[in-house]
Amino acid sequence: MDAQGRGHAGDVDPADQWVFNPNTGSYELRLNPVADDSPSQYGGRRTSAPRQRQSSPDEDTSTPSGASDAQGRSGSRSGSRSESAGHAGGGRAGSRASDRPGSRAARRAEAKLPAQRRARASERSSSADGGRGGGHGRRKAKRKLSKKQKALRIGGGVVGFVMVAGCVGGVYMYQRLNGNINKVDVGEENPAVKDGPVNILVIGTDARSGKGNTGYGDAGSVGHADTTFLFHVSEDRSNATALSIPRDMVTDIPKCETKGENGETKVIRGEQNVRFNTSLGQEERDPGCTWNTVEKLTGVEIDHFMMADFNAVKELSTAVGGVEVCTAKDINDPKSHLNLKAGRHTVKGEQALAFVRTRHSVGFGSDLSRIKLQQQFLSAMIRKMKSGDTLTNPSKLFKLSDAATKALTVDTGIGSVKKLMSLANDLKRVNTDNITFATVPVLDNPDDPATVILDEAKAEPLFKMVRADKSLTKTKKAKKKKAEPKPKAEKAPVSEVDVSVRNGGGPAGAAAGTVEWLTNKGVGNAASGGNAPQTLDKTRVEYTASQEGQAVRLADMLKLPASALKKTGDTGSGSSMTLTLGKDFTTAGKPVGAPDKAPSGVEKVNAGDKNVCAK
Repeated sequence: MDAQGRGHAGDVDPADQWVFNPNTGSYELRLNPVADDSPSQYGGRRTSAPRQRQSSPDEDTSTPSGASDAQGRSGSRSGSRSESAGHAGGGRAGSRASDRPGSRAARRAEAKLPAQRRARASERSSSADGGRGGGHGRRKAKRKLSKKQKALRIGGGVVGFVMVAGCVGGVYMYQRLNGNINKVDVGEENPAVKDGPVNILVIGTDARSGKGNTGYGDAGSVGHADTTFLFHVSEDRSNATALSIPRDMVTDIPKCETKGENGETKVIRGEQNVRFNTSLGQEERDPGCTWNTVEKLTGVEIDHFMMADFNAVKELSTAVGGVEVCTAKDINDPKSHLNLKAGRHTVKGEQALAFVRTRHSVGFGSDLSRIKLQQQFLSAMIRKMKSGDTLTNPSKLFKLSDAATKALTVDTGIGSVKKLMSLANDLKRVNTDNITFATVPVLDNPDDPATVILDEAKAEPLFKMVRADKSLTKTKKAKKKKAEPKPKAEKAPVSEVDVSVRNGGGPAGAAAGTVEWLTNKGVGNAASGGNAPQTLDKTRVEYTASQEGQAVRLADMLKLPASALKKTGDTGSGSSMTLTLGKDFTTAGKPVGAPDKAPSGVEKVNAGDKNVCAK
């Protein structure tokens, strides 16, 4: 359909592009390769390469390409001459025996053809037999396709979906979809698929420019990070956590680099104590600046980003046939133009956008109340996209894929349909019931009632859970590791503790700060050893057999687990213990490592919960 519609069909038969895969037991659409890594600037579109002729998987490819091309041209000329001779002879018996249907040579040639081509050859043979003697004969009626075969030919394809911001992708009409995608070079080009956890930054911008984004007030706005999720997928792909970051939260935005249309790099200055949403758009900041801001805020290393605008919500919700939402009370918001009675509704287009934008008629009328609506909407969107109604409907699937790729702006690491599909197929194993949306804990800002500040006491444990790849959803517990034996020595007096502190991955200045903290606690000797020779993921205390009592006391003071204690082979005395602060270390006296469950009071919603209603 793509070839016919765009003038690149050539001699490609669509049926020849469907190939049976014995590994999956189903047919798959094999499309021609295209150059999918061409660069494109922020907001730009890429141009698709014309479709090229590709050999069928059943064809013999042992002949070198040059020879094959020459043979093809020669065969074409030879065939033309034979055809002319045949017409001149008026159907006489002057044709060579090898050209006659049923001859041994014809049967050998036919056996080499793929099944679909043999069928067409058989039809031509039947027609030829019926036409001998100067008559035309009746052509053999074409066999009707079953519904299943029609679906396969129309667009069954290899299907995957990205469970981020409700994005579903497909490989149908590859070139068109590939040309839809915008990408931005943020200075990071991570592989689309990797081992270990995956962290994707999802940004919803409120830019008022571009198709479908005008008429919502604040005309001409370059856009802010209006809606932001940090989407974390576990290493074993059993669960995922989506952290909503309030747009009005006061934070620091680090300096960042952007690339202009001419390829020149520009450094954007950092700012302190400003709203989080200014990390995008303002001062010409691009998604890479929001990327840096989230990494600094959470300590989580991001792999990719995806950004969508107002029009994306309208197009995606329409493409899936609407998204079911629930309201616990009547909503009439003149700002967003949302007018819904209490109960369940299926929203799409403008109404879907109004639902995710409304805030004045729900909760306390703040952005925090609107976040709950967005989490409900995205949860319902994910459920709809994973439903059989969407994944088994080729027409709906293509519309959704087309809308999704047009709506997305991504980093260069996933800047093609091929890469997006690889990511989607990797992430689709996550069960919807194991996806949890949570809001980063905040407090009212005493200096500005229109903004909020980070609730560090609750936020840091939550961030630790993400960094440690711990789920907010109760999932099947992995086999418990055998507990390491705890030291049997009794705790030595605090005054006997003698330790050298090194920084091996903790915050800047952590070693000096810990030395000061230990000194104030009355330890006998604490000295800074500077930076450790290598970075450690976990904090470690190394001690000798004679220092075991000191190590137990130090671990108790710093709230370190027994696994942090490492006895060395040295049995002597006289040297200090070595405390190396790892990546898990935050502040002296606070437990290292992540808790097993989210702190009390953290707002959460499960993506599989169909009973969530806006209040």
